[in-house]
Amino acid sequence: MTRPTLPVPVPDAVALLAGRLLPARVQTAVADAAEAARLYAACRGPQYTEARQLLEARLRAANKILAAHNPGLVVDCADLPNLNR
Repeated sequence: MTRPTLPVPVPDAVALLAGRLLPARVQTAVADAAEAARLYAACRGPQYTEARQLLEARLRAANKILAAHNPGLVVDCADLPNLNR
């Protein structure tokens, strides 16, 4: 029998080094996706419908760049705590 492997946490310094090696457009897309996801979580209520739509468009644009570089970098629904779709 084989034992299931557990994910190994990556130290912050290693993650920063790996992030610096990404192309500039991918670094920008990562930052934009993270910011849009953070702001999306803060936009609650019916008065923020238009803001959520704009943030979803920013996420789609950033995900397009991220998926072209590495599909593992894409921000999905599980990363957005308030997205119930």
